[in-house]
Amino acid sequence: MKMLRLRKKQHLFFLLCVWCLVVDLSKAEAEESEGVPMEKTEQTALYSTIQGFVGDSWNCSFLYPDPCGWTPIQGVTCDMYDDHWYVTALSFGTVQENSLACADVPVIRPQLFELKHLKSLSIYSCFTSPNRYLASVSDEKWVELSKSLERLEIRSNPGLIGELPSVITNFTNLQSLVVLENQLTGPLPENLAKLTRLRRLVLSGNKFTGRVPEVFGLTRLLILDLSRNFLSGSLPFSVGGLNSLLKLDVSNNYLEGKLPRELQYLKNLTLLDLRNNRFSGGFTKEIQEMGSLVELVLSNNRLAGDLTGLEWRNLKNLVVLDLSNTGLTGEIPGSILELKKLRFLGLSNNNLGGKLIPQMETEMPSLSALYVNGNDISGELEFSRKFYERMGRRLGVWGNPNLCYKGDKIKNLPFGVNQCKRVTADKN
Repeated sequence: MKMLRLRKKQHLFFLLCVWCLVVDLSKAEAEESEGVPMEKTEQTALYSTIQGFVGDSWNCSFLYPDPCGWTPIQGVTCDMYDDHWYVTALSFGTVQENSLACADVPVIRPQLFELKHLKSLSIYSCFTSPNRYLASVSDEKWVELSKSLERLEIRSNPGLIGELPSVITNFTNLQSLVVLENQLTGPLPENLAKLTRLRRLVLSGNKFTGRVPEVFGLTRLLILDLSRNFLSGSLPFSVGGLNSLLKLDVSNNYLEGKLPRELQYLKNLTLLDLRNNRFSGGFTKEIQEMGSLVELVLSNNRLAGDLTGLEWRNLKNLVVLDLSNTGLTGEIPGSILELKKLRFLGLSNNNLGGKLIPQMETEMPSLSALYVNGNDISGELEFSRKFYERMGRRLGVWGNPNLCYKGDKIKNLPFGVNQCKRVTADKN
């Protein structure tokens, strides 16, 4: 009994010691937090920057002991350098829950460029009123961020016009540059290849003009998206040197010329989207060397040629293949049955003839959308009732006047196909 009481006393004593230790550590952390100051110039620059974006009515009096202390500001991230707090990330707009909402007429104040440890800047849907100039801030100011900034994202600002500041090519520590869905114009900076640390380069959804700049040296790049602009000229051969690239999207531009043979060197590429351009000269056989491709989209170009020359079995990872409206001739080759993972096959609005391969139903088990409308495919449809029911509206075969189905009319028969005429023997 005495032994039991002794053990209880020892246990209580142990718990009391642990509680005292926790209290002491909490006090130490609080004292340390209170003891970590923010330079007055950094704090002033931050407050002025925020007020420029969200309005002068923004009040910082509630912050204690500073913007990076116990009550952090939404959209602001801090880190310690030389025993002081510094701002490392700013996010304006509503893209994230903790971002600061922008005023009706935000202003980029020069104090933004005094934040010498800023690594990330995001501006989302802030400049909505027309004719706000990104380039109204001088290059001399932007260059102040060139040594620290690693991520710059300017998205969905329909009122933001002007050119992309050429000084952006001096931001040699940038890993992500996203300038998406604004109204920026003019040519792309020629020296983008200086940004050798880039992993993501997205400049889509603007009004950029001119040629695609050379990209020699961007060997770390994973995503290159220049879609939905007004770019012209050919795709540079240097694209073939982007050996880490996973996604290449230059769709919806005015690019022309042949598909670069150098594309074959993109051994890690999973998406190649060149749709809605003016490429010509047929299919380069080097495409069949891109065995990592999951999506190949070349629709609405002037390529011409046929499909029989490609080794389709080399592209066995394809899930999406869209070659609609590319001037294809000849027949659909039987080798296309090698694409066992294919879900979407678009061959519409070409000049393809011959028959539709019935083995697509069994040999391509993943196929869930097939569009061959607007060709000259003939003969009988030989798919099963189950196939028609499974595909439904995702089977497009209309616009082939010599194509028909045999047998009685069945449910979910594709639109625009007539029943084959029955031939009866003449009676003497």
